[in-house]
Amino acid sequence: MEMNRQEGMEDPMANKYMPMTSVLSGTGQEVLPDLYCYTDQIVNLVLVGNPDPGDHWVLVDTGMPGTAHRIVDIAEKRFGENSPPQAIILTHGHFDHVGTVVDLVEKWGVPVYAHEAELPFLTGKLRYPEPDGSVEGGLVAKLSPMFPNEPVNLGSHVTALPGDGSIPHMSGWRWIHTPGHTPGHISLFRDQDRSLIAGDALITVKQDSLYQVITQEKELNGPPRYLTTDWNAAKESVKKLAALKPAAMVTGHGHPLSGKELAEGLDQLVREFDSRAIPDYGRYVKH
Repeated sequence: MEMNRQEGMEDPMANKYMPMTSVLSGTGQEVLPDLYCYTDQIVNLVLVGNPDPGDHWVLVDTGMPGTAHRIVDIAEKRFGENSPPQAIILTHGHFDHVGTVVDLVEKWGVPVYAHEAELPFLTGKLRYPEPDGSVEGGLVAKLSPMFPNEPVNLGSHVTALPGDGSIPHMSGWRWIHTPGHTPGHISLFRDQDRSLIAGDALITVKQDSLYQVITQEKELNGPPRYLTTDWNAAKESVKKLAALKPAAMVTGHGHPLSGKELAEGLDQLVREFDSRAIPDYGRYVKH
């Protein structure tokens, strides 16, 4: 594990590159004027803020290992040079969501926030359960035991989110505890326009299928099967998010959704969660 001694942080993914990609990699979509979804290989991160030089903005999740330069570049194109975010918010700590967090903290010197239950996985104290290569699913699921599983250590650079649901530097937004995929997984919601950043609580691509990951074929589904350890909690989290009636949604994987397509898709996912999302078999499946 590489030690970044200057910052007192540990980054097990330093100088590593995961050879995984999709047709959306390197592209961005302005879901709303202040909500920009950027696809880093196979995972989405979100830049929240109006794209005016000097305006404040926040980064939600930090993408794949070895891609910090891309994220800095897209941020500078959107907000101007020397315009770091006010903070980094993590929906959870899996490798594809914290792949560049140490690099970005070192460059920008900004604080990181996550749910209290996720902090042990972000301070080097606990590693997540091993990905389940035996779970029902496609080739990505079979390859999942090869994914990085050592925790990053952000030390004092990561802080628990406020208990009142507010999010530092994100006025009008609130965090919602959506466990199942991980113990401290969160989603972010803005009541004013019913915008939702769901993380991996639910996704819009069948993430265990290599073909669908590469082509990004749209399919509203539950969290990635090979890394989800509590399916009862995952189901309740999807119900909780569907009850918000979001008007626009960005997920950790797949295309953003909005309007009627989102509303009908969420209703169907809630009704069919057991058959659509929960695998027929796997290490973490209890029937």
